[in-house]
Amino acid sequence: MEVKIEKLDNFGRGITYIGGVICFVRRALPGEIVKIEIIKRTKKYLEAKVVEYLKLSTKRIKDKCPYALECGGCDLGHLAYMYENYYKEEKVKDVLYKYAHITNKKIKNIIFTEEYFYRNKIILHVINKKIGFYKNKTNELVEINDCLLVSEKIKELFPFLKKLVVINDIKEIIIRSSNDNQSIMVKLVGKVTDYKDIISYVDVLYINDTLVTKKDALVTSIGKKNYQVSIDSFFQINKDLTTKLYDVILEEVKNNNYKRVLDLYCGTGSIGIYISEYVAEVIGVDYNNENVSDAYVNKNLNKSKNISFICAKVEEVIASFKDIDLIIVDPPRSGLDKNSIENIKRINPKKVIYVSCDLITLARDLKLLQEKYNVLYVQPVNMFPRTYHIECVCVLKLKEKI
Repeated sequence: MEVKIEKLDNFGRGITYIGGVICFVRRALPGEIVKIEIIKRTKKYLEAKVVEYLKLSTKRIKDKCPYALECGGCDLGHLAYMYENYYKEEKVKDVLYKYAHITNKKIKNIIFTEEYFYRNKIILHVINKKIGFYKNKTNELVEINDCLLVSEKIKELFPFLKKLVVINDIKEIIIRSSNDNQSIMVKLVGKVTDYKDIISYVDVLYINDTLVTKKDALVTSIGKKNYQVSIDSFFQINKDLTTKLYDVILEEVKNNNYKRVLDLYCGTGSIGIYISEYVAEVIGVDYNNENVSDAYVNKNLNKSKNISFICAKVEEVIASFKDIDLIIVDPPRSGLDKNSIENIKRINPKKVIYVSCDLITLARDLKLLQEKYNVLYVQPVNMFPRTYHIECVCVLKLKEKI
Protein backbone atom coordinates (compact mmCIF):
# COMPACT_ATOMS: atom_id res chain seq x y z
CA MET A 1 0.00 0.00 0.00
CA GLU A 2 1.02 3.64 -0.45
CA VAL A 3 1.56 5.76 2.68
CA LYS A 4 3.08 9.07 3.79
CA ILE A 5 5.64 9.07 6.61
CA GLU A 6 4.78 11.58 9.33
CA LYS A 7 7.78 11.52 11.68
CA LEU A 8 10.56 9.36 13.14
CA ASP A 9 10.15 7.28 16.28
CA ASN A 10 12.76 6.95 19.04
CA PHE A 11 14.51 4.17 17.10
CA GLY A 12 14.86 6.12 13.86
CA ARG A 13 11.97 4.35 12.12
CA GLY A 14 9.39 6.19 10.06
CA ILE A 15 5.88 6.45 11.49
CA THR A 16 2.62 6.27 9.55
CA TYR A 17 -0.93 5.25 10.49
CA ILE A 18 -3.04 2.59 8.81
CA GLY A 19 -6.67 2.44 9.88
CA GLY A 20 -5.76 4.35 13.03
CA VAL A 21 -3.03 1.85 13.96
CA ILE A 22 0.55 3.06 14.21
CA CYS A 23 2.93 1.51 11.69
CA PHE A 24 6.74 1.61 11.95
CA VAL A 25 8.65 1.70 8.67
CA ARG A 26 12.41 1.12 8.76
CA ARG A 27 14.59 3.42 6.61
CA ALA A 28 11.77 5.85 5.79
CA LEU A 29 11.94 9.58 6.53
CA PRO A 30 9.29 12.21 7.37
CA GLY A 31 7.52 13.60 4.31
CA GLU A 32 8.34 10.63 2.11
CA ILE A 33 5.66 8.78 0.19
CA VAL A 34 6.43 5.08 0.00
CA LYS A 35 4.92 1.77 -0.98
CA ILE A 36 5.18 -0.62 1.93
CA GLU A 37 4.69 -4.27 2.78
CA ILE A 38 3.46 -5.21 6.26
CA ILE A 39 5.93 -7.65 7.84
CA LYS A 40 4.53 -7.81 11.39
CA ARG A 41 1.08 -7.34 12.90
CA THR A 42 0.15 -7.01 16.57
CA LYS A 43 -2.94 -5.64 18.32
CA LYS A 44 -1.14 -2.38 19.10
CA TYR A 45 1.15 -1.72 16.12
CA LEU A 46 2.34 -2.77 12.68
CA GLU A 47 5.84 -3.04 11.21
CA ALA A 48 6.54 -2.61 7.51
CA LYS A 49 9.36 -2.47 4.99
CA VAL A 50 9.64 -0.13 2.02
CA VAL A 51 8.97 -1.76 -1.34
CA GLU A 52 9.33 1.44 -3.38
CA TYR A 53 10.14 5.09 -2.69
CA LEU A 54 7.65 7.32 -4.57
CA LYS A 55 8.71 10.67 -3.11
CA LEU A 56 12.03 11.19 -1.34
CA SER A 57 12.83 13.56 1.51
CA THR A 58 15.31 16.38 0.88
CA LYS A 59 17.01 15.21 4.07
CA ARG A 60 17.79 11.80 2.54
CA ILE A 61 21.34 11.01 1.42
CA LYS A 62 22.83 7.97 -0.26
CA ASP A 63 24.01 5.66 2.48
CA LYS A 64 27.80 5.29 2.35
CA CYS A 65 27.71 1.81 3.86
CA PRO A 66 27.18 -1.03 1.37
CA TYR A 67 25.72 -3.24 4.12
CA ALA A 68 23.17 -0.72 5.40
CA LEU A 69 20.04 -2.53 4.20
CA GLU A 70 20.93 -5.73 6.06
CA CYS A 71 23.21 -4.83 8.98
CA GLY A 72 21.55 -3.82 12.23
CA GLY A 73 24.16 -1.20 13.08
CA CYS A 74 23.55 2.12 11.31
CA ASP A 75 19.87 3.05 11.60
CA LEU A 76 20.36 6.61 10.32
CA GLY A 77 22.99 6.30 7.59
CA HIS A 78 20.41 7.50 5.04
CA LEU A 79 19.70 10.75 6.95
CA ALA A 80 21.91 13.81 6.37
CA TYR A 81 24.13 14.22 9.44
CA MET A 82 22.92 17.76 10.21
CA TYR A 83 19.36 16.42 10.45
CA GLU A 84 20.46 13.42 12.50
CA ASN A 85 21.73 15.79 15.16
CA TYR A 86 18.52 17.85 14.97
CA TYR A 87 16.43 14.67 15.26
CA LYS A 88 18.35 13.53 18.34
CA GLU A 89 18.14 16.90 20.06
CA GLU A 90 14.37 17.02 19.45
CA LYS A 91 14.05 13.42 20.67
CA VAL A 92 15.70 14.35 23.96
CA LYS A 93 13.25 17.26 24.35
CA ASP A 94 10.21 15.13 23.50
CA VAL A 95 11.03 12.16 25.73
CA LEU A 96 12.14 14.17 28.77
CA TYR A 97 9.12 16.45 28.58
CA LYS A 98 6.66 13.59 28.05
CA TYR A 99 7.93 11.34 30.82
CA ALA A 100 9.68 13.70 33.27
CA HIS A 101 8.07 17.12 32.55
CA ILE A 102 11.46 18.71 31.84
CA THR A 103 10.95 21.81 29.72
CA ASN A 104 12.74 22.37 26.41
CA LYS A 105 14.65 25.39 27.69
CA LYS A 106 16.65 23.07 29.97
CA ILE A 107 17.92 21.03 27.00
CA LYS A 108 21.21 22.39 25.64
CA ASN A 109 22.30 22.27 22.00
CA ILE A 110 23.68 18.87 21.07
CA ILE A 111 27.45 18.33 21.00
CA PHE A 112 28.76 16.36 18.02
CA THR A 113 31.85 15.76 15.87
CA GLU A 114 32.49 13.68 12.73
CA GLU A 115 30.03 10.92 11.94
CA TYR A 116 32.43 8.15 10.88
CA PHE A 117 35.57 6.35 12.16
CA TYR A 118 34.80 7.07 15.82
CA ARG A 119 34.45 3.65 17.47
CA ASN A 120 37.44 2.35 19.44
CA LYS A 121 35.84 -1.06 19.99
CA ILE A 122 34.13 -3.63 17.77
CA ILE A 123 32.86 -7.20 18.22
CA LEU A 124 32.79 -9.32 15.05
CA HIS A 125 31.04 -12.66 14.67
CA VAL A 126 32.36 -15.51 12.52
CA ILE A 127 30.13 -18.11 10.85
CA ASN A 128 31.34 -20.53 8.16
CA LYS A 129 34.68 -18.71 7.84
CA LYS A 130 32.90 -15.40 7.19
CA ILE A 131 33.31 -12.26 9.32
CA GLY A 132 30.49 -9.85 10.00
CA PHE A 133 27.64 -8.49 12.08
CA TYR A 134 24.23 -9.94 12.75
CA LYS A 135 21.41 -8.93 10.44
CA ASN A 136 18.88 -6.61 12.05
CA LYS A 137 16.94 -8.48 14.80
CA THR A 138 18.33 -11.89 13.76
CA ASN A 139 21.29 -14.22 14.32
CA GLU A 140 21.97 -14.34 10.57
CA LEU A 141 25.41 -13.07 9.60
CA VAL A 142 25.99 -10.13 7.26
CA GLU A 143 29.49 -10.66 5.86
CA ILE A 144 31.54 -7.45 5.78
CA ASN A 145 34.93 -6.31 4.51
CA ASP A 146 34.83 -2.92 6.18
CA CYS A 147 32.95 -0.79 8.72
CA LEU A 148 32.68 2.99 8.45
CA LEU A 149 32.11 3.49 12.17
CA VAL A 150 35.38 2.02 13.47
CA SER A 151 38.70 3.79 13.94
CA GLU A 152 41.31 3.77 11.18
CA LYS A 153 43.51 1.47 13.25
CA ILE A 154 40.77 -1.16 13.46
CA LYS A 155 39.98 -0.83 9.74
CA GLU A 156 43.60 -1.70 8.90
CA LEU A 157 43.15 -5.04 10.64
CA PHE A 158 40.39 -6.42 8.37
CA PRO A 159 42.69 -8.00 5.70
CA PHE A 160 44.59 -9.91 8.40
CA LEU A 161 41.35 -11.14 9.96
CA LYS A 162 40.04 -12.45 6.64
CA LYS A 163 43.10 -14.71 6.38
CA LEU A 164 42.92 -15.78 10.03
CA VAL A 165 39.35 -17.06 9.88
CA VAL A 166 40.14 -19.25 6.87
CA ILE A 167 42.90 -21.19 8.64
CA ASN A 168 41.36 -21.28 12.15
CA ASP A 169 38.03 -22.13 13.75
CA ILE A 170 37.26 -18.66 15.13
CA LYS A 171 33.80 -17.84 16.54
CA GLU A 172 34.20 -14.22 17.68
CA ILE A 173 36.71 -11.37 17.41
CA ILE A 174 36.92 -8.49 19.89
CA ILE A 175 39.06 -5.50 18.86
CA ARG A 176 39.98 -2.34 20.75
CA SER A 177 42.15 0.57 19.63
CA SER A 178 43.62 3.42 21.64
CA ASN A 179 42.04 6.85 21.16
CA ASP A 180 45.19 8.16 19.46
CA ASN A 181 45.07 5.28 16.92
CA GLN A 182 48.55 4.11 17.94
CA SER A 183 47.79 0.81 19.65
CA ILE A 184 45.47 -2.12 19.07
CA MET A 185 44.28 -5.08 21.14
CA VAL A 186 42.57 -8.24 19.87
CA LYS A 187 40.87 -11.25 21.43
CA LEU A 188 40.22 -14.30 19.23
CA VAL A 189 37.55 -16.67 20.56
CA GLY A 190 37.53 -20.24 19.25
CA LYS A 191 40.05 -22.87 18.17
CA VAL A 192 43.10 -20.87 17.10
CA THR A 193 46.43 -22.51 16.24
CA ASP A 194 47.92 -20.20 13.58
CA TYR A 195 48.04 -16.49 14.34
CA LYS A 196 51.44 -15.54 12.89
CA ASP A 197 49.86 -13.19 10.31
CA ILE A 198 48.45 -10.95 13.02
CA ILE A 199 50.90 -11.17 15.92
CA SER A 200 53.33 -8.57 14.53
CA TYR A 201 50.56 -6.06 13.88
CA VAL A 202 48.81 -6.00 17.26
CA ASP A 203 50.10 -4.75 20.60
CA VAL A 204 47.98 -7.08 22.73
CA LEU A 205 46.62 -10.47 21.67
CA TYR A 206 44.48 -12.95 23.57
CA ILE A 207 43.55 -16.40 22.31
CA ASN A 208 40.39 -17.02 24.32
CA ASP A 209 41.59 -16.09 27.82
CA THR A 210 45.29 -16.80 27.18
CA LEU A 211 47.61 -13.84 26.68
CA VAL A 212 50.20 -14.42 23.92
CA THR A 213 51.90 -11.00 23.90
CA LYS A 214 54.04 -9.27 26.52
CA LYS A 215 51.53 -6.44 26.94
CA ASP A 216 48.18 -7.39 28.46
CA ALA A 217 46.24 -4.13 28.02
CA LEU A 218 46.11 -0.85 26.12
CA VAL A 219 46.93 2.58 27.47
CA THR A 220 44.76 5.29 25.98
CA SER A 221 43.98 8.91 26.79
CA ILE A 222 41.02 11.18 27.50
CA GLY A 223 42.05 14.82 27.61
CA LYS A 224 45.21 15.03 29.71
CA LYS A 225 44.56 11.77 31.55
CA ASN A 226 45.88 8.31 30.67
CA TYR A 227 43.97 5.08 31.18
CA GLN A 228 44.67 1.38 30.99
CA VAL A 229 41.89 -0.57 29.28
CA SER A 230 41.70 -4.36 29.41
CA ILE A 231 40.03 -6.41 26.69
CA ASP A 232 36.75 -6.96 28.59
CA SER A 233 36.54 -3.83 30.76
CA PHE A 234 34.09 -0.98 30.14
CA PHE A 235 35.33 2.16 28.40
CA GLN A 236 33.55 4.85 26.36
CA ILE A 237 33.65 3.85 22.67
CA ASN A 238 33.76 7.28 20.98
CA LYS A 239 37.43 8.16 20.67
CA ASP A 240 36.73 11.82 19.79
CA LEU A 241 33.72 12.87 21.88
CA THR A 242 34.50 11.29 25.25
CA THR A 243 36.74 14.22 26.15
CA LYS A 244 33.96 16.69 25.34
CA LEU A 245 31.48 14.69 27.43
CA TYR A 246 33.88 14.53 30.39
CA ASP A 247 34.57 18.26 30.07
CA VAL A 248 30.86 18.93 30.63
CA ILE A 249 31.16 17.07 33.94
CA LEU A 250 34.45 18.77 34.78
CA GLU A 251 32.95 22.24 34.34
CA GLU A 252 30.31 21.33 36.93
CA VAL A 253 32.98 20.22 39.39
CA LYS A 254 35.51 23.03 39.04
CA ASN A 255 35.42 25.81 41.63
CA ASN A 256 32.72 24.11 43.75
CA ASN A 257 35.07 22.81 46.46
CA TYR A 258 33.42 19.38 46.71
CA LYS A 259 34.85 17.35 49.58
CA ARG A 260 33.55 13.82 48.93
CA VAL A 261 32.38 12.60 45.54
CA LEU A 262 30.68 9.26 44.95
CA ASP A 263 31.24 7.88 41.42
CA LEU A 264 28.71 5.08 40.87
CA TYR A 265 29.13 2.56 38.03
CA CYS A 266 32.65 3.97 37.72
CA GLY A 267 34.00 1.41 35.23
CA THR A 268 37.76 1.85 34.93
CA GLY A 269 37.61 4.99 37.06
CA SER A 270 37.75 7.31 34.08
CA ILE A 271 35.32 10.03 35.24
CA GLY A 272 36.45 10.02 38.86
CA ILE A 273 40.11 10.34 37.87
CA TYR A 274 39.25 13.04 35.31
CA ILE A 275 37.83 15.29 38.05
CA SER A 276 39.96 14.12 41.00
CA GLU A 277 42.34 17.07 41.16
CA TYR A 278 39.42 19.45 41.74
CA VAL A 279 37.88 17.65 44.73
CA ALA A 280 39.08 16.40 48.10
CA GLU A 281 38.09 12.72 47.72
CA VAL A 282 36.50 10.41 45.16
CA ILE A 283 35.01 6.97 45.89
CA GLY A 284 34.27 4.80 42.85
CA VAL A 285 31.95 1.79 42.88
CA ASP A 286 31.73 -0.91 40.19
CA TYR A 287 30.77 -4.59 40.32
CA ASN A 288 33.22 -5.77 37.59
CA ASN A 289 36.59 -7.06 38.87
CA GLU A 290 38.39 -6.26 35.62
CA ASN A 291 37.05 -2.70 35.66
CA VAL A 292 38.20 -2.14 39.24
CA SER A 293 41.62 -3.68 38.58
CA ASP A 294 42.11 -1.27 35.69
CA ALA A 295 40.81 1.57 37.87
CA TYR A 296 43.60 1.05 40.41
CA VAL A 297 46.19 0.97 37.61
CA ASN A 298 44.69 4.20 36.27
CA LYS A 299 44.88 5.77 39.70
CA ASN A 300 48.63 5.15 39.71
CA LEU A 301 49.08 6.17 36.06
CA ASN A 302 47.63 9.58 36.84
CA LYS A 303 49.08 9.88 40.36
CA SER A 304 45.57 10.40 41.72
CA LYS A 305 46.08 9.86 45.44
CA ASN A 306 42.62 10.97 46.54
CA ILE A 307 40.55 8.28 44.79
CA SER A 308 39.62 4.78 45.95
CA PHE A 309 37.46 2.01 44.52
CA ILE A 310 35.00 -0.56 45.83
CA CYS A 311 34.25 -3.71 43.85
CA ALA A 312 30.57 -4.31 44.54
CA LYS A 313 27.10 -3.85 43.10
CA VAL A 314 25.92 -0.28 43.58
CA GLU A 315 22.50 -1.32 44.89
CA GLU A 316 24.15 -3.52 47.55
CA VAL A 317 26.49 -0.90 49.04
CA ILE A 318 24.87 2.48 48.45
CA ALA A 319 23.03 2.34 51.78
CA SER A 320 26.39 2.53 53.60
CA PHE A 321 27.31 6.00 52.30
CA LYS A 322 26.74 9.38 53.94
CA ASP A 323 28.38 12.82 53.99
CA ILE A 324 28.71 13.00 50.19
CA ASP A 325 28.72 16.40 48.41
CA LEU A 326 28.33 15.17 44.83
CA ILE A 327 27.11 11.91 43.29
CA ILE A 328 27.98 10.99 39.70
CA VAL A 329 26.10 8.07 38.15
CA ASP A 330 26.77 6.43 34.78
CA PRO A 331 24.54 3.34 34.91
CA PRO A 332 23.85 0.74 32.20
CA ARG A 333 20.86 1.17 29.87
CA SER A 334 18.55 -0.22 32.56
CA GLY A 335 19.19 2.91 34.65
CA LEU A 336 19.00 3.12 38.44
CA ASP A 337 16.98 0.81 40.64
CA LYS A 338 14.51 2.37 43.09
CA ASN A 339 16.64 1.45 46.10
CA SER A 340 19.58 3.41 44.66
CA ILE A 341 17.37 6.41 43.90
CA GLU A 342 15.97 6.42 47.43
CA ASN A 343 19.49 6.23 48.86
CA ILE A 344 20.68 9.09 46.66
CA LYS A 345 17.87 11.19 48.13
CA ARG A 346 18.80 10.00 51.63
CA ILE A 347 22.49 10.84 51.15
CA ASN A 348 21.33 14.31 50.12
CA PRO A 349 24.30 15.53 48.01
CA LYS A 350 24.32 19.14 46.79
CA LYS A 351 24.32 17.95 43.18
CA VAL A 352 23.79 14.79 41.16
CA ILE A 353 25.33 14.36 37.71
CA TYR A 354 23.55 11.63 35.74
CA VAL A 355 25.25 10.29 32.59
CA SER A 356 22.84 8.20 30.53
CA CYS A 357 22.82 6.26 27.26
CA ASP A 358 19.08 5.50 27.42
CA LEU A 359 16.51 8.32 27.30
CA ILE A 360 13.55 6.31 28.59
CA THR A 361 15.25 5.08 31.76
CA LEU A 362 16.81 8.52 32.27
CA ALA A 363 13.36 10.15 32.14
CA ARG A 364 11.97 7.53 34.52
CA ASP A 365 14.74 8.13 37.06
CA LEU A 366 14.69 11.93 36.75
CA LYS A 367 10.97 11.94 37.51
CA LEU A 368 11.72 10.27 40.86
CA LEU A 369 14.80 12.38 41.62
CA GLN A 370 12.87 15.59 40.96
CA GLU A 371 10.97 15.05 44.20
CA LYS A 372 14.10 16.41 45.87
CA TYR A 373 16.21 17.87 43.03
CA ASN A 374 15.78 20.48 40.33
CA VAL A 375 17.10 19.67 36.86
CA LEU A 376 19.48 22.50 35.97
CA TYR A 377 20.11 21.34 32.41
CA VAL A 378 20.53 18.33 30.14
CA GLN A 379 23.44 18.19 27.67
CA PRO A 380 22.89 15.79 24.73
CA VAL A 381 26.09 14.37 23.21
CA ASN A 382 25.97 12.42 19.93
CA MET A 383 28.34 9.67 21.03
CA PHE A 384 26.88 7.17 18.54
CA PRO A 385 26.55 8.83 15.10
CA ARG A 386 24.57 7.03 12.37
CA THR A 387 22.62 5.13 15.05
CA TYR A 388 19.51 6.21 16.96
CA HIS A 389 21.38 6.18 20.30
CA ILE A 390 22.17 9.39 22.20
CA GLU A 391 24.15 10.08 25.37
CA CYS A 392 23.06 12.74 27.87
CA VAL A 393 24.63 14.47 30.86
CA CYS A 394 21.99 15.72 33.29
CA VAL A 395 22.89 18.05 36.16
CA LEU A 396 20.55 18.16 39.19
CA LYS A 397 20.73 20.51 42.16
CA LEU A 398 19.25 19.95 45.63
CA LYS A 399 16.09 21.96 46.16
CA GLU A 400 16.35 24.72 48.74
CA LYS A 401 14.31 24.27 51.88
CA ILE A 402 11.43 26.69 52.18
